[in-house]
Amino acid sequence: MAKLWAGRFSKTTDETVNDFNSSIPFDNRLYPQDIEGSLAHSEMLARQGIITPVDRDQIHNGLKEILQSMDAGEVEFDPAQYEDIHMCVEQLLTERIGQAGKRLHTGRSRNDQVALDMRLYVRQEILEVRDQVLHLIEVLTDVAEKNTATIMPGYTHLQRAQPVTFAYVLLAYVSMLKRDVRRLENTLDVLDECPLGSGALAGTTYDLDRHFTAEVLGFSQPCANAMDGVSDRDYCLEFLSDLSILMMHLSRLSEEVISWCSWEFKFIELDDAFSTGSSIMPQKKNPDICELIRGKTGRVYGDLMTLLTVMKGLPLAYDKDMQEDKECVFDAIDTVTMCLKVLPDMLSTMTVLTENMAAAGRKGFINATDCADYLTKKGMPFRDAYKLTGGLVARCIQEGRTLEQLTLEELREESKLFDESFYEAVDMLNAVKRRNTFGGPAPEQTEKQIAMARDFLQEHRKQDES
Repeated sequence: MAKLWAGRFSKTTDETVNDFNSSIPFDNRLYPQDIEGSLAHSEMLARQGIITPVDRDQIHNGLKEILQSMDAGEVEFDPAQYEDIHMCVEQLLTERIGQAGKRLHTGRSRNDQVALDMRLYVRQEILEVRDQVLHLIEVLTDVAEKNTATIMPGYTHLQRAQPVTFAYVLLAYVSMLKRDVRRLENTLDVLDECPLGSGALAGTTYDLDRHFTAEVLGFSQPCANAMDGVSDRDYCLEFLSDLSILMMHLSRLSEEVISWCSWEFKFIELDDAFSTGSSIMPQKKNPDICELIRGKTGRVYGDLMTLLTVMKGLPLAYDKDMQEDKECVFDAIDTVTMCLKVLPDMLSTMTVLTENMAAAGRKGFINATDCADYLTKKGMPFRDAYKLTGGLVARCIQEGRTLEQLTLEELREESKLFDESFYEAVDMLNAVKRRNTFGGPAPEQTEKQIAMARDFLQEHRKQDES
């Protein structure tokens, strides 16, 4: 079949070149967006008197039939027949309705057509990813709400540091994910311009109403510069950056879970439905989901770097290099959405081993700072209190004891400032409760953070409803 652009050429395209040039094997997923844009464009052409209402109606009926056929899987996206999804739709339309189908492309180019399709697609996917992130926030918040008094060690340098709660740790990830949501929404604002009507690069001589098509397609305005309209992929780069940061957060959380469910920690137990076994070691229960998320993070980073590298040296306006935007965007979206589908269910079904968490805290001397603070509040300079406490920790390590197990007589050998109130001061739960500054791990503060997370979720659901 001759290409729709073949008028200038005396030879058919080499088969190898055709396969190399064709994007239909991967851009066929854009068919709903391509048809949506074509419906808006043809409606505008009729309103402007560029095509007749009869042609418009035929075009609309034909496009809707093609959409139904594609939805039903009845169209084979064959590279030998179709170069890309845009030519595919137009060829099928012309085959079905004849001359009216040939008028659809009046006043537009594939350059502004593909730019529009990608914006529509990315806009849709941003909303879907955002909704998945909101669901993950809800799951983490639910688990946190059940564990506001579950004591565990907080870590620095992967060393046990100070007492916190499991809720507090999970809510740190909620804070990260809330920023991810805001970044995604910012990218929605960035792409909120319609490139349709930009033509190949310099607009068109037809009297198009670009504000009409922008409004119909849900954009706030048309792109102000047609050359930028067809060559801009900043919104794709921003989206891939958003997804890369999101995956970094998911990878960090996965790394925590991998550690927590190991025998060295044993803070949690994953449900059997979200674990795998070993082919040779029958005792193994592997956190493969988390390991895959951790591994797939690099894949999404690679997608971002691919598009940055593609775009870095391109002259204005459209260049065929920009066809490479699709596969990396599609791959990143598919990877992230797969991770976000499985992670919430894994987290909501895990068992929290609260006693193991508490025991790790006791053995890790994570209340040493509280011991030093106790002495400081009784009048000892902090540096002296720090040194004395370090000596007590060294003694406990040598004797296989914890600070709480030292007798009052032993403590008073070091300082007369010690009294019975010491044991209350270094109690793990009390130590957490006293960290009651805004943003701290005290149950009162984590409950506020949970309420803030609930408000965040409710606010976004209201936005979606309005």
